Amino acid sequence: MTMTEQATGAHHPQPRPRSGGQSAPEQVTGAKSLIRSLEEVGADTVFGIPGGAILPAYDPLMDSQRVRHVLVRHEQGAGHAATGYAQATGRVGVCMATSGPGATNLVTPIADAHMDSVPLVAITGQVASKAIGTDAFQEADIVGITMPVTKHNFLVTKAEDIPKTIAEAFHIASTGRPGPVLVDIAKDALQAQTTFQWPPIMDLPGYRPVTKPHAKQIREAAKLITQAKRPVLYVGGGVLKARATAELKVLAELTGAPVTTTLMALGAFPDSHELHVGMPGMHGAVTAVTALQKADLIVALGARFDDRVTGKLDSFAPYAKIVHADIDPAEIGKNRAADVPIVGDAREVIADLVQAVQKEHSEGHRGDYSAWWKDLNRWRETYPLGYEQPDNGSLSPQQVIERIGQLAPEGTIFAAGVGQHQMWAAHYIQYETPATWLNSGGAGTMGYAVPAAMGAKAGQPDRTVWAVDGDGCFQMTNQELTTCALNNIPIKVAIINNGALGMVRQWQTLFYNQRYSNTVLHSGPGADGKQPSAGTRVPDFVKLSEAMGCYAIRCESPDDLDKVIEEANSINDRPVVVDFIVHEDAMVWPMVAAGTSNDEIMAARDVRPDFGDNEDD
Repeated sequence: MTMTEQATGAHHPQPRPRSGGQSAPEQVTGAKSLIRSLEEVGADTVFGIPGGAILPAYDPLMDSQRVRHVLVRHEQGAGHAATGYAQATGRVGVCMATSGPGATNLVTPIADAHMDSVPLVAITGQVASKAIGTDAFQEADIVGITMPVTKHNFLVTKAEDIPKTIAEAFHIASTGRPGPVLVDIAKDALQAQTTFQWPPIMDLPGYRPVTKPHAKQIREAAKLITQAKRPVLYVGGGVLKARATAELKVLAELTGAPVTTTLMALGAFPDSHELHVGMPGMHGAVTAVTALQKADLIVALGARFDDRVTGKLDSFAPYAKIVHADIDPAEIGKNRAADVPIVGDAREVIADLVQAVQKEHSEGHRGDYSAWWKDLNRWRETYPLGYEQPDNGSLSPQQVIERIGQLAPEGTIFAAGVGQHQMWAAHYIQYETPATWLNSGGAGTMGYAVPAAMGAKAGQPDRTVWAVDGDGCFQMTNQELTTCALNNIPIKVAIINNGALGMVRQWQTLFYNQRYSNTVLHSGPGADGKQPSAGTRVPDFVKLSEAMGCYAIRCESPDDLDKVIEEANSINDRPVVVDFIVHEDAMVWPMVAAGTSNDEIMAARDVRPDFGDNEDD
C-alpha cells in the first residue's frame, strides 16, 4: 500500500497532479525536475538565496511561471519567511539555500518551525555526491545537523529520486502533526539528466498518522465533562493547525466550560467571547492561570503541557483529571499523565466530542458550572489585564501596541518578535479569528517578526500585516526590509524601542538586584541604568529604514500616537517602519517566576492575588 492510499489528515493539502492521470514523461535535468515537482505540489512562493551547490536549480527556476522566488538577504530570513507564509496561509512554506553556511543559516528557523509544528520544506544544495564526507568546499552535514529538529529529512544523490522525495516531503510536512522537512540534494543530482513524470509513487511504509480518535475514549471524555464541577478547555496551537476553530466554538458553547488559549492558539477562540478567560502561562492572565490550577478537569486539545504553561510541573493543576487529545501520541503523557488519552486530529476529536456530549445531555447528564463561573467572573473582575501610564509623560509600550490593534484594518495579521513586546501583543491586541497572530512560541526566536511578517504578506497580499518588534529583535533580521521594499511586500513594523533587551532587563530588575549586565542597547542617557532612557539611537532606526527603501517615522509622545499609527496604516506602496520610543521600566504582568508554582502568580509587582477557598470543593 502506498502512502497516498493510507488514511491521513483530512484537513491538509496533499501532493497531487494538476490534471487527471499520469503526466507524459519529460527528459529534463534533476534541477528542472525539482522545479517541476515544486510546481506540481502547489508551491507558489520560495524564499531563498543562490550559491554554488544549489545554483543548478536556480536556472530553471528563472523560467517557472508558477513559482515566485523571493531573494532574501539572509538565509535565516528565508526560513522565518517560509514559516510566516505557512502560518498565515495554512500551506507548506518553502525555503531554499546552498550548502555549508547557507544550509546552517537555516538551522534556527527549522528548529523554530519544529517547536511550533509549522509545515515547512527546506531545500538545500549539497556538494557532489562523490565529495560528500571529504570536507569539500562549503560542505556541511546538514542532514545530520538538523536531524533532531526536523520531522524528517532526506539526502538525495540521484536525479530520478527528486520528484518522489519532494512529494513525500510535502506530504510529511503537512499531514499528521505538521513540521519541517529537509531535502538536501547533491549538486551532481541536480545536473544529471533524468525522466520527469508526475505523480510519483510515494513509499512511506512507516508513516501512518492516526486522525480518527477512538470512540471509547471520546465517550469517557464526554462523561468527565458532564460530571465535572470545574472544567477548563485548554486549547493549543494544534486546534489551529487542524482548522478546528468552528468545532471548538460549538463544543465550548455546548458545554459552557471556560476556554483558555495558549500563546500558539490565540485566535482559535474569539478573545471577546464570554467563555474565553484568557491566555495561560508564565505571563498569562490571572483568571486563565488560576482556572487551570483550580480545575477538576482539564480538556487539553492540541496542547502539550509546555513548561511555560504549567510552571513547576509537580504543582500544576493538583485537583484536575486530564483529558489529553493530540495527533502526536508522543505528546500524551510526556509531561502530565492523562486520565483519558485521545490520539487523533483535533477537528475530528472535537467533532466527535460534540456528538458525545450531546448524547450525554440527551440522557439527562449535564454539567453544572454555575459556582465555577461565579469564581471565574470574580477573578476576571478583580484581576483584569491592565497597565499604568508612565509618570514622565513618555509612551507606554502597552498603549502603543493596544492602539495599533484597535486602529488596524479588519483582518490584520500581527507577527511579533520575542520578549516583552511579544507578551504585550498577546495581551493587548484582540484576536478574533484564526491565522491573525504569528509568533515564535516554542523556540522564542529573536529576529522572527520582520521576516515572518514578510512571508505572511507574500502569502496574503490583500491583508495588512504588522510586525511588532523590539529594538533588540529588530537588529537581528531588519535587512529583510530591503527584500520587502524590492519585492513589493509592504509590511508595517512597529519597533517598541525601550533601549534595552527588555525581558532580560525585567528579570535583572526582579531577580538580579537591578544589575543591568549587557542588556542596555545604547550609550546615551540611561546607559548606566540609573537615568531614564530615550531608546536605542545607534543605529538610528528611521535613517536605517529609509536607507532600505521604507517610509519611516519616529513617535515619542502619546499625543502623536493615533496620528502616527493612522499614517502608517494609510501607506501601502512600500514598507513602513515606526520607531516608538517607549518607557524602559514597563514590565510584563502578570508573571509566574521561572521554576515556581502557578499558585505563586503575581498580578503586578508585589501584588499576589487572593483567590478565596474553593480548593477543597
